Amino acid sequence: MSDLDLLTQSLGRNVKRWRTERGFTLEALAARAGVSRGMLIQIEQARTNPSLGTVVKIGDALGVSITTLLDFEGGPQVRVVPPEQAVRMWSSDAGSESILLAGTEAPGPLELWQWRLMPGEGSSSDPHPAGTVELLHVTAGELTLVVGGVEHRVPAGSSASYEAGTEHIYRNDGTEPAELILTVSVPPVR
Repeated sequence: MSDLDLLTQSLGRNVKRWRTERGFTLEALAARAGVSRGMLIQIEQARTNPSLGTVVKIGDALGVSITTLLDFEGGPQVRVVPPEQAVRMWSSDAGSESILLAGTEAPGPLELWQWRLMPGEGSSSDPHPAGTVELLHVTAGELTLVVGGVEHRVPAGSSASYEAGTEHIYRNDGTEPAELILTVSVPPVR
């Protein structure tokens, strides 16, 4: 079985598990996540490989991290994630990428990411649920962080924290690759 097949099956199983655990019908989760009921059915039956944006919306609606939705099996309290098991969520032909390194539920979803943005590339994020915060640290190059339409330059060695309940954009306007570590903390579903 390929890694993609494993991820698709894990996603389907975990979406159904967390939807049931939260007491959501397909219709309720679809409304909360802003995706169609048909898409949720296809995901739960492992018949589709949804976009990263769709997985983020479903995770946010369920109050769980992407790591939890893609987890192959319920693990022990200490989980070591070797590099080959980190999940590359997107990449570009130029070499930009985001890698989900690890995540947990504590008390809401908490994710750790590694990003590389090549010169001239960027990635935008829809608003997360109210109360979501992100912390990032730039390890190489310079990041242009746009939050609520306002640009912030974050050079190597600098960190930033911000509320992520509004649209935000990660962009490399420089001439060298920008590398950063990012954490996302989503409040638990009430």
